[in-house]
Amino acid sequence: MGQPRTLSENKRLPRGEARTRLLDAAMRVIREQGYAASSVDDICAAAGVTKGAFFHHFAAKEELAVAAADHFAAMADGFFATAPYRSLPRARDRVIGYVRFRQAIMSGALSDYTCLLGTMVQEAYDSHPAIRSACDRHMSDHARMVQRDIEAAIVEEQLAPTWSAESLAYHTQAVMQGSFIFAKAKHGADIARGNLDHLIAYLEIILTKPKPTGGRP
Repeated sequence: MGQPRTLSENKRLPRGEARTRLLDAAMRVIREQGYAASSVDDICAAAGVTKGAFFHHFAAKEELAVAAADHFAAMADGFFATAPYRSLPRARDRVIGYVRFRQAIMSGALSDYTCLLGTMVQEAYDSHPAIRSACDRHMSDHARMVQRDIEAAIVEEQLAPTWSAESLAYHTQAVMQGSFIFAKAKHGADIARGNLDHLIAYLEIILTKPKPTGGRP
């Protein structure tokens, strides 16, 4: 990471770079330490900027956290929009491909693949309404991305489900976020990957039209 820049070096940062560095650092530090344990000093040190630069852009840590949630969600949107599974022609395969993709990127440090939004909302859901609202908005937007493929799969596979596409999309996210918690508890991704194996098996069943029963074999 190197040494933090001096004040004079911060002044020479291109316009907007200090803010972006703070947002990137906040994503990394909060995912590693949690929201409450991450101080402004920690984030400034990780960003390589001064505290003065921090308060030039943000009034408080909570304001940075909300902006970091927006920053994280925008990056995730771009990341998933260009993921290989997006090119699959069949919607059912895209839904399952999404989960397989999430499973495949569960590697490296926990903070590299766990969710900033899930991490923050677990701590701040009652104490910081602005953070809770930002996390809810972006997590729900991500669920709606999955929901659109589920809705298309229902039409393409000629399904008549008793469940809604929205409820199934939220179920995928509940399994995902729960898996991140176990990855943290176990300090490794094995249980999390296994959870997603079960989710994939479930999706393969629920997104397949049942064969007609009765009549001639």
